[in-house]
Amino acid sequence: MNERRLKLTPSSARVSEPTLEDVSRLAGVSTATISRAINSPDMVASATRERVRRAIEATGYVPNLLARGLASSRTKLIAVLVPGIAASLLNETIEAMTLELASAGYMVVLGLARGEAEMSETLNALLARRPDGLILTSSEQSPAIRRRLKTSGVTVIEIWDLPLRPLDVTIGFSHEAAGRAIADYVVGRGYRRALVISSNLPRARLRMKGFVDGCRDHGLEPPACDVREADSFSINGRERLAHHLDQGGRPDVVVCSSDLVALGVLAEAAARGVATPAQLAVMGFGASEASAYTYPALTTVRIDGGEIGKQAAQVMIARSKGETLARRRINVGFEIIARDSC
Repeated sequence: MNERRLKLTPSSARVSEPTLEDVSRLAGVSTATISRAINSPDMVASATRERVRRAIEATGYVPNLLARGLASSRTKLIAVLVPGIAASLLNETIEAMTLELASAGYMVVLGLARGEAEMSETLNALLARRPDGLILTSSEQSPAIRRRLKTSGVTVIEIWDLPLRPLDVTIGFSHEAAGRAIADYVVGRGYRRALVISSNLPRARLRMKGFVDGCRDHGLEPPACDVREADSFSINGRERLAHHLDQGGRPDVVVCSSDLVALGVLAEAAARGVATPAQLAVMGFGASEASAYTYPALTTVRIDGGEIGKQAAQVMIARSKGETLARRRINVGFEIIARDSC
């Protein structure tokens, strides 16, 4: 029997890529409607959007976002710079922001940047992709980076801080005001000898300054401050309290830069038989899920990270539509969660 074998080249074996017209035929709507459903879903009826979604799924069509960006000067890409995501207070913010932006057809890309050199390199890499907006989780930048951001031509939103002179828009709260509120709280509960265990990061420094100033305003001696050159997730609260007590310190309240630090303080107090809060009160920051289940339950400060993320997304969407913003500094505030530890 004669056999005929056909040798396929890569080009001849390739299945043709589905097109916008393929989706249009299957969905029974025009290509313009398909484009609107992809790029501006809020302009298309929900039933039509569903037909388009099913047609795209059935055909395997992938929109050419690069071509769209070149044609419209918009990429529907939002870049977010964060110092880290492991056990981060920013996780709730990032999730809320991503979901809100996704509902409007935007994609979020995260860039990790810890130091100035790393931030400059990451920023250049992100801006090279021409994002429609940039969201920063830190308001401390070098003059060179600030100039780069101001000339980038994109919407810049600083979150989790409330600088007096924002680059563009800022959404967050005053860390210094939070520190003063903590001072008012602990002094109001009758505590007079405070120990602060804190990281040396900018926001923690601002809260510590607010706390120290608040204690001074109440006529108290300056609190002892144990400041670590690390982030709050690297500080061993148990070790720091042990060191302070072994050096003769006798605080009646410990104010921590994070709930994680506070958990270590609670553990060391329990190990030494120091009753909380009768002999030593403890206060955290961040209102982590675990804070409500410690023994005793941890007094802490809650920040609505989800609201920060949602508002950042709404501002970005409004800007993309050319809308005028009523405010460029949006204060979401904070809340002291009073529990048994303080």
